Order: sequence, then structure tokens, then C-alpha cells
Amino acid sequence: MTNPFDWRTVVFAKHAQHVALVHFPIALFLAGVAFDGIAAWTKREAFANAAYFNLSAAALTTLPVVLTGLLAWQWQLEGQRPKGILLYHVLFASASAVVILVSWWLRARRDTRTLPPPTWQLLMELVGVVLIMVTGHLGGFLSGVNS
Repeated sequence: MTNPFDWRTVVFAKHAQHVALVHFPIALFLAGVAFDGIAAWTKREAFANAAYFNLSAAALTTLPVVLTGLLAWQWQLEGQRPKGILLYHVLFASASAVVILVSWWLRARRDTRTLPPPTWQLLMELVGVVLIMVTGHLGGFLSGVNS
């Protein structure tokens, strides 16, 4: 049995980094969407700023999650073509990453950073929430949590 406090177990596990890191962009994006919704409802600049910072952090943490996901796929399946649940997970994860990055980019534009988002942007962010939920659900099956 491996020692849970051995640093090599954490660093060199085949997919542990992806499973640990994935929670950061999920939580940050969900908080950003919530703050965007509150900013649209109350028209308060503070909530729009909070949404901007959360979406910025979500976009920043998306990159290592995508990288560790690709590494886990290479190590775990030795680069085999994704099929079944893994294929759906990769497709939904890619769409989720795009929505997170586009949401951040739309908020990062100088003139819109402190303004409440337009309705179409909130709808796009809500689509991103659904994409993330499906991606996480499929990832749970891949990691054995939902089996």
C-alpha cells in the first residue's frame, strides 16, 4: 500500500493533478457567473468587479487543467483515440474551456469590466455552467466516483 503522505504519490500519480486542479476553474467560473447575475440584477459595480476577478482567475486556472487532462489521457490510455465517455468528456471539456475563456475576454474589455453584462452574455455563461456540469458528471464516471 502506498503512503498517502509521500510527495511522489501526489506528484507522479497518473491523473491526480487533473482531478485536484479541476475544481478551481469550476468554482471560480460559477462564482463569476453568480456575481455577473447579481451585477445585472442590482446594477452595482462592485459585483461586476467581483465577476471580472473570478472569471479572470477561472480563465487562468483553465489552462493547467486542460494541460493536465491531456497528460492524464496520454499516461492513462497511452494516447489511444478517445471513445465513449472519454470522447464526450473531452468534447464537453473543450466547449467548457472555450466558454470560460470567452466569458473572461468579454469581461476583460476595458469599457465593460465594471458594467453589468448584457442578457446574451449571461445566457452564454449559463450555457457554460451546463457544459461544466455535464463535463464534471462524465469526469466522475471516468475517475470512478460515479460508477
